[in-house]
Amino acid sequence: MNGDLLQVRVERKQQEAEDICSYELVSPDGAPLPAFTAGAHIDVYLDSGLVRQYSLCNPPWERQRYLIGVLRDPSSRGGSRAMHDEVRTGAMLRISAPRNHFALAEAPASLLLAGGIGVTPILAMAETLAARRAAFDMHYCARSPERAAFRARIAAAPFAQQVHFHYDSGDVAQKLDLAALLARLDRGTHIYLCGPAGFIDHVTAVARVHDWPQDQVHLEYFGAAAPAADGDQAFDVKLASSGKVYTIPAGSSVLKVLGEAGVFIPASCEQGVCGTCLTRVLDGVPEHRDLYLDEAEQAANDQFTPCCSRSKTATLLLDL
Repeated sequence: MNGDLLQVRVERKQQEAEDICSYELVSPDGAPLPAFTAGAHIDVYLDSGLVRQYSLCNPPWERQRYLIGVLRDPSSRGGSRAMHDEVRTGAMLRISAPRNHFALAEAPASLLLAGGIGVTPILAMAETLAARRAAFDMHYCARSPERAAFRARIAAAPFAQQVHFHYDSGDVAQKLDLAALLARLDRGTHIYLCGPAGFIDHVTAVARVHDWPQDQVHLEYFGAAAPAADGDQAFDVKLASSGKVYTIPAGSSVLKVLGEAGVFIPASCEQGVCGTCLTRVLDGVPEHRDLYLDEAEQAANDQFTPCCSRSKTATLLLDL
């Protein structure tokens, strides 16, 4: 167990929308929690041994609490079910200190795009930009009003007029026309998007069509579709430190095989989203299946995510 973990108490668990609960986390002794910035997330360590990442959605100047939102996902591998069914007000949880791979950049204007539960880091960004009196607009896409979390909070916020809701269940006129939106945006605008893979793919595809500068598009996924295992081949990984070789069969992962052999690699999401398990590759060519590395980082082939990525070559030499 990581000795740097923090213990927090669930001060309040609250239903925020259909299948979405928020959890207010506080220090048991009332001490301030470690500082964070908009876009940051924490790892939550569940009693079952699962580790799951959740974005902080309260304003960063609130040091007395962390607020996270959790969607009960029917395709969950156990994390969201445990949070909804087992974690109650008053429960004690172990969490990591906040980390941020999705930080705000200095920009003349910002466009915030949230899909479903992806609203959590986007909401913290809206709070921060509003406090800075920075120019921004926020668009929140959800299946229906009943599935849109934090609506009351947004309605009461000083930036409420800058937030636009779009529902799959509504008429066509209120749905997000991203192409039209980008066409009238200043080209210096930075775009921040968070949500499920389909939402991310749509936004990034439209941004490419409009030749939006890649370094002005910032994104974070909430979960990834499991890659198809059809056609997977076995391959070997060799550890540089010991010279030991392990065969990774089709249908299993490097992370799983090495873990069962007693080789510890820190991991969290196990979906190639968070980057916690990122491992250096000294020789061989990975088959990248993650959503964490950008195209240039993947093309360098000097690191990969052993939780989901595989190998194009017979052997990968790992810096382990």
